Amino acid sequence: MAKKSRQEELIERLHANGVRKRVATAITGARGGRRKGEKQAREVLKQLEAATEAIRDDILGRSTKRSEAAKKAARTRKRNADKRSAAAKKGAAKRVTKTGSGRARTKATAKKK
Repeated sequence: MAKKSRQEELIERLHANGVRKRVATAITGARGGRRKGEKQAREVLKQLEAATEAIRDDILGRSTKRSEAAKKAARTRKRNADKRSAAAKKGAAKRVTKTGSGRARTKATAKKK
């Protein structure tokens, strides 16, 4: 029995992995020349990547959009909390400088009266 060429081995391997035999033959460049095979190989890879994304999103539930949205929401909450904290600190600082040391000042003035 004659030894199989590299192309034939690749065709068989792709076909064994679930790629249709006609597509595997076209990808390896056995029909239509190398350029046509390269173009079809790129097209098949795009389709497989799209299928992979669909499986990840729908079946596995690992939606990257949802994860990114959750991270953005967390950043927004943190930013708003920091704004509130800064405003509270600023207000507290104004109150202390206006009346002295806050509550202790009012008690001291109450004793004098």
